[in-house]
Amino acid sequence: MTTTTAPAVAAKPRQRPGDRWFSGTALFAGSMILVTLAAVAIFLIIQSIPGMTATSDTASLLSGNFWQYVWPLAFGTVWASFLALLMAVPLAVAVALFISHYAPRRLAQGLGYIVDLLAAVPSVVFGLWGINVLAPAVQPVYAWLNENMAWFPLFGGTVSATGRTIFTAAIVLAVMVVPIITAICREIFLQTPVLHEEAALALGATRWEMIRMAVFPFGRSGIVSASMLGLGRALGETMAVAMVLSATGVITFQLFTSENPSTIPANIALTFPEAYGVNINVLIATGLILFVVTFVVNAIARWIVSRRKEFSGAN
Repeated sequence: MTTTTAPAVAAKPRQRPGDRWFSGTALFAGSMILVTLAAVAIFLIIQSIPGMTATSDTASLLSGNFWQYVWPLAFGTVWASFLALLMAVPLAVAVALFISHYAPRRLAQGLGYIVDLLAAVPSVVFGLWGINVLAPAVQPVYAWLNENMAWFPLFGGTVSATGRTIFTAAIVLAVMVVPIITAICREIFLQTPVLHEEAALALGATRWEMIRMAVFPFGRSGIVSASMLGLGRALGETMAVAMVLSATGVITFQLFTSENPSTIPANIALTFPEAYGVNINVLIATGLILFVVTFVVNAIARWIVSRRKEFSGAN
């Protein structure tokens, strides 16, 4: 007769007081992020309800209902950010490729430091540069394009005499987001498996063909996520746009005219100091719209990053 004994249950290791303290502190810190985000969302929702239901009789900012007021602002925010992204992404990807695969090591290190420093420049500095340097410099270009290519809808209309147009604001935004997109794309390109690059070169591919066959497929989702993070930065930019853009609150696709749509952040910055009563709730409601748009953009970027499967040169 044989007897069987139950396997001994492994005892859990006893945690030290320092481990418990660090674990609790880390959990508290992580929870505070969610608490802060929830508190901001609750504040915006509660304060936005009077603004969303306001009319021109209760809020002097409104000429009709709230949605008629916020729609041109939302259009201007998305339109300026889209134009900025259209200019910034190709330039950022090209700079990142030059730093990671073409430039000598010393030059690449120096350019990498410069790109990182550009990301830390305050937005008000870009605004001063845009209004004092960029706008006067591009105004003759706008006039030439309008004179010779007015048949194209985006170049039509009466050209602004100051150069403070939606396109100038988009150029400033593009300059501001280029360092962010470049830094992320550079790190993604540098993580490309060396064996993939060497295999492409061994098969007779040129450097550009190697980049097209090995680097771009590996970094495609990284480029998309970096672009969307740059878009989130452009959507929330306030001071630079408020300083450069000469806004009239209209909806138009024309790029060079003096009548330009405003953006939500710039409108809040310029209008809030003189707002009172329900007008404050109206501005907070526009901030809620911007909060939702920015949150969705960043959530999509994080989803794209999480979908990218990590792989190495061994597989």
